Amino acid sequence: MSVLSKILPPPTFLSMPCVGVDISDTSLKYVAFHPTRSAGVSRQLKQWGDIDIPSGIVQRGQILDISKLVAVLKEFKDKTKAEFVRVSLPEERAYLFETTVKQGTPIKEIRGLLEFRLEENVPIPSQDVFFDYLLIDSEENRNVQVSVAAYAKETIQQYYDACKEAGLHPVSFEVEAQAVARAVVPKNVSGATMLVDFGKTRTGIGIVHQDTLLYTSTIDIGGDALSQALRKVLGADVAEAELTNLKNTQGLIRGIDTTEVHDTLISTVSVIKDEIATRMQYWHVRNGNSEERRITSVLLSGGSANLKGLPAYLSESLGVPCLLANVWENSFPLDSIVPPINSRKSFGYATAIGLALKSDT
Repeated sequence: MSVLSKILPPPTFLSMPCVGVDISDTSLKYVAFHPTRSAGVSRQLKQWGDIDIPSGIVQRGQILDISKLVAVLKEFKDKTKAEFVRVSLPEERAYLFETTVKQGTPIKEIRGLLEFRLEENVPIPSQDVFFDYLLIDSEENRNVQVSVAAYAKETIQQYYDACKEAGLHPVSFEVEAQAVARAVVPKNVSGATMLVDFGKTRTGIGIVHQDTLLYTSTIDIGGDALSQALRKVLGADVAEAELTNLKNTQGLIRGIDTTEVHDTLISTVSVIKDEIATRMQYWHVRNGNSEERRITSVLLSGGSANLKGLPAYLSESLGVPCLLANVWENSFPLDSIVPPINSRKSFGYATAIGLALKSDT
């Protein structure tokens, strides 16, 4: 059970089927699985969908109009008949840090030790913080590595209150990138994996090692910036659907008839690439260029990850394999089940899928 979820009604709820709910600035996406006895398959997709969130309700993860968010959540409840939900928390509002405790420290004492260390790592008074932690496997004999994720109580309380007012029972809250990792990172992967969630209004960065999220960051550039750049050269009245088609079918591929699109998009994408490279370099330096923690792959998700040529461009620029994530990696084998969500649309569901998978753990 997540430490963050201890503010919620207890254990009996944890065994109930839950819907994964990913709340962003522009949409609410949801996914639910149900168990199946089919050979080689433990679950099937039961529900999925997305609901637009009008501008001005959530901004950079902060709820600006809780009553209007409640209305969106009520619409979700009416559509799904859901009772129990696992909800994403915005990366922009998260504080992550690593620390150590002595080997053999009783579990009941670890939390107290970490509370003292919050003041050194989180710019919020400790009494105003909710935090969760994970113990990380280590070869050291004297110390145990601990990963800590913290949020302002006000942030979690807002999301909790909105769910409750909509008639929903939130079972747990989780950082977006940790949910994405649960969905897309293959088991027993070596080294660290960088997650790049290329969304509509921003790009979320997460770094995962040994199934644990250890770093998050946000780049304030998303797919909308690409659309705005294209409109400057193609005309302000070009429909979003046409721009999306250009991004997905021409994108970063230079051709005789696509030079203008390529040149326009590459100038914006190169900024994102530079930001990713800076964070990658910081991670390696922070970890003393440890081979064990070296980033060995980059997995791309988010609706804007459909940009044609993006994986190849990033792979060449960053010197690390960059691949479109398989959002069903840890859900079910694609050779046994064909998901009803088409491939391009599925990239936007990675967070919701990871939240729904947590019900199984």
